[in-house]
Amino acid sequence: MGIIREAFGVTKDGERVTKYTMTNQNGMKVSVMDFGAVITNIWVPDKNGVLEDIALGFHSLEGYETNKPGFGAFIGRVANRISNASFTLNGKVYQLDQNDETNCLHGGNNRFERCMYKTECSMEEGEDKVSFTRVSKDMEQGFPGNLTVTVTYTLNDADEMIIEYYGVSDEDTVINLTNHCYYNIGKGGHKCKTVLGQTLQIFADAYTPVDEILIPTGEIRPVENTALDFRKPHKIGERVGEPQPDESIVAGYDHNYVVNRKEGEMVKAAVYSDCETGRVMEVFSDFPGIQIYTAGMLSVASGKEEMPYSSFSGICFETQNFPDAVNKPNFPSAVLRAGEEYKRTAVFRFGVDGQA
Repeated sequence: MGIIREAFGVTKDGERVTKYTMTNQNGMKVSVMDFGAVITNIWVPDKNGVLEDIALGFHSLEGYETNKPGFGAFIGRVANRISNASFTLNGKVYQLDQNDETNCLHGGNNRFERCMYKTECSMEEGEDKVSFTRVSKDMEQGFPGNLTVTVTYTLNDADEMIIEYYGVSDEDTVINLTNHCYYNIGKGGHKCKTVLGQTLQIFADAYTPVDEILIPTGEIRPVENTALDFRKPHKIGERVGEPQPDESIVAGYDHNYVVNRKEGEMVKAAVYSDCETGRVMEVFSDFPGIQIYTAGMLSVASGKEEMPYSSFSGICFETQNFPDAVNKPNFPSAVLRAGEEYKRTAVFRFGVDGQA
């Protein structure tokens, strides 16, 4: 184990950025940086022991300063969409940025992945940790309260990348933190052109259907007899095509699944695998939902190693509360009361067939 620090450029505001790379005893590596608390690289072996970077991203800081797709991004204060870019808390209406139709998406225009963070590193037997902390000031992004947030990335010798989220506010506020890493475990890692031939299993019997601008209707609907049914593993692209009204075929996936769990439980939410490389990624979480996003509209001319990324080049596993929960009384609450601690965890366990 060990953490290597290296300079990763200077922001437009003159702030020096550092990348931190954790390496475990098996050679797996995870790199994160203090600009945006972003995951920049995840190096994992295939069935032949070949290490490849499976995280889509940019080759320089300049790309991350814009980062429209949100590669590796730490998302807050509220991940996903808030309808009409507004909500009511304690009788007061709060107005947010409309940056997605009439919605507020991933916190609006002043996003968490474009901020600098204070860093703390720790190395213990069998695991390395890098923690990033900042204070989101009262009314930043339009949300009330001074919110102290910390995201901690851990790499251990069990080939697990663990993401721990923490928040505490001095006023009542709303919160839903996640990470927006795009994964591709195929041959070449991030250079593999599509995830559609790879296999996915999701441990969810239901999902939250949405309207034409991707806001949940409030219904919780069974996945049975729809293209969203991944209860048994099958190819990601198997039911992708011309969308059908009954959702037997979809154009791609950008859906929130209701994970099979009880409140407070850490459970397996998904398994993502590739038969050619033998790579397997298991996702565990104590969040109520997981957004599966197959990047059907992705278009980046030059990513890492000058690699162009296009539709379905990666897949996101956004462990989260349900979208628009602050405006849906029947969804799990997104309210964080003053002085209460917000704590959530996601675990990404890597292996190969027969070893995961």
